Amino acid sequence: MKQFVIRYKWKIAGVFLGALGGFLYWYYIGCTSGTCPIQSNWHTSTLYGALIGYIFPNSPKKEKKESAANPEEL
Repeated sequence: MKQFVIRYKWKIAGVFLGALGGFLYWYYIGCTSGTCPIQSNWHTSTLYGALIGYIFPNSPKKEKKESAANPEEL
């Protein structure tokens, strides 16, 4: 279990922070009329926040491409 937490610490932190952000968004800004499907309920707002928190740290990173004209090869 400890190795799992160490291996996925950024993903776990992203989910928790996203869920917290989603809940706080519902609490302070949310939709009180009930017509907003995501913002009207705390559980959907928290779930979407957790999903965004999972996706954000796991977004693909751009790899640096080496230039074709390497001075060492010339």
